[in-house]
Amino acid sequence: MARETDVPEMQRIEVEAGRLFLELHMDRVAGDDPFSDAELRGYLSDDRAWVAVDETDRAIGYALALWVDGLAHLEQVSVHPVAAGRRLGAALIERVAAWGREHGSTALTLTTFADVPWNAPYYERLGFHRLPDAELTPGLRAIRAEEAAHGLDEWPRLAMRRAL
Repeated sequence: MARETDVPEMQRIEVEAGRLFLELHMDRVAGDDPFSDAELRGYLSDDRAWVAVDETDRAIGYALALWVDGLAHLEQVSVHPVAAGRRLGAALIERVAAWGREHGSTALTLTTFADVPWNAPYYERLGFHRLPDAELTPGLRAIRAEEAAHGLDEWPRLAMRRAL
């Protein structure tokens, strides 16, 4: 579980991981603000935030979860680029999946960029499948609408689901 002392590192991780989007000319995504202290503390207070730590116990990756339409939802997963390739993102996603199962969820959902290699194609390798718009639940539609209002639909986005 993430701790109060992890909040600044979680924000740093999100900023550093976001910089990878510059390589794809997605400057707006790269420059997006990380979750605020208050937002992250909300996840912490509800035990919906996890971290991966290095040998010094410093957070190098994190995941956040929501409950959407009766299903576990991966709100965010970020790994600091210096820790890329160690399967930390996959481990964090598995932890969120376990949390979902523990709370009775039959699936794990998420929203992501369709064409970013470390987004939808990565999640497909982890067993997620792309949801057609007709299969979006009301909660996923609301998340997608919020993302569009935030300008994220400048690049193709979609919702995904994996059975638990």
